[in-house]
This record gives sequence, C-alpha cells and structure tokens, in this order.
Amino acid sequence: MLTLSNISKTVLIAMFTILPITHAQANEYYGKQKVVYHINFDDAKQQSSALRNIQNHINAVEPDNLDLRVVLHGNGLSLLVKPEALAHLPKFNHANATTEMRQKIDQLKLQGVQFEVCSNTLKGKNVNYSQDLYDVEDKHIVPSGVAELARLQQQGFTYIRP
Repeated sequence: MLTLSNISKTVLIAMFTILPITHAQANEYYGKQKVVYHINFDDAKQQSSALRNIQNHINAVEPDNLDLRVVLHGNGLSLLVKPEALAHLPKFNHANATTEMRQKIDQLKLQGVQFEVCSNTLKGKNVNYSQDLYDVEDKHIVPSGVAELARLQQQGFTYIRP
C-alpha cells in the first residue's frame, strides 16, 4: 500500500538521482533564441518581475545564444523615466524610478538586451527621451511599439508578455 510517506520518499529519491543540467547541456537544450518581451504596464512590482524573468532567461540560455529585445510602449515607459522627470510627467508611477531598477537595466544591457521605445508613446505622453528617460538614445526609438512587436514576430522572435 502506498502511503504519503512512501510517495514522498520515492519523489525525493528520484529528485536526487537526476543529475543537474550543465551550462553546456543547457546551451544544446535551448539552442539559439530570438525573443521579444513586451512591457506596457506601469506597476513597479510587475516590471521588476519582468526584469527578473529576463535575467533568468539569459541565465538559462546564455547571452551568446540569445537575441533579446524589450519593447516598451504606453505606460511601460515608466520603467525608464528618470526620477527628476516625474515632476512634469505625473502620469507615470513614481515607484518605478529607482536606482535598483536602473542597475537591473544596466546589467541586462551589458548582457546584450536591447530596450526599444515607442515613438508614438513619446509623442502622446509628451516625453523627451533624451531628457526624461534613462539611457535612451535615438537608435532605441521605434516608430510604433505594437508594430515593432509584430515586425519582430515576423522575423522569428518569440513573443513574451510577463
């Protein structure tokens, strides 16, 4: 007769006998990937979680095997709003503009992650990207966030909305 105790022991034994996957095996397992993460929400916890998901994705696949983009539009721009810009951009969540978020963004960029910002949102929310957003240059601006998501998917990028 199987009891909960016997089942638990069996599960534990099975867990400890399975060898962990090495980085080399993970690279072979996952292969090369093209992925686009979609951020259009203005919630600090959700954005922080999205950045953690992206880092976990990089850890699993390895930066050299990954072409990863983050497309931000609408309220998602709050992820990049500088604290000093919040005074004239009151529609964005103040909780997002933290040093911790900037450090996470910097770390992701060092691993090859590209952040792309919607031009329509910049115009619609009256945001000056060079003054109001953290580490955004002209090359990071795309004409339309949603059109960019579709374009990348047409190019074989897997769409993820955390």
